[in-house]
Amino acid sequence: MHQAFVMQLFPGVEEEYKRRHDELWPDLHALLKSYGIANYHIFLHPETLQLFGSFDVPEDFDGEALKREPVMLKWWDYMEPLMATREDSPEPQSVALRPVFYMA
Repeated sequence: MHQAFVMQLFPGVEEEYKRRHDELWPDLHALLKSYGIANYHIFLHPETLQLFGSFDVPEDFDGEALKREPVMLKWWDYMEPLMATREDSPEPQSVALRPVFYMA
């Protein structure tokens, strides 16, 4: 199953956002893999600073459980200064996108 979403980056932090992902924590990488996340991509729109992300997950993917994992919460705390987050947590504000076209 493929999922996609958009998030919002703050102005002036584009390079720092990329650097932090280039140095992705090994324990976060292992956690995402343990949940079956694969083919994870994030793209930046240079004018709007919107981030477009997409990844593949298994049919039994439990995104709500992932949101409670200590390493995930620690990563979100680390990324919070760079992007728009939810009012009640450091989780990034994101909008799930619905598929409208696919070509294999």
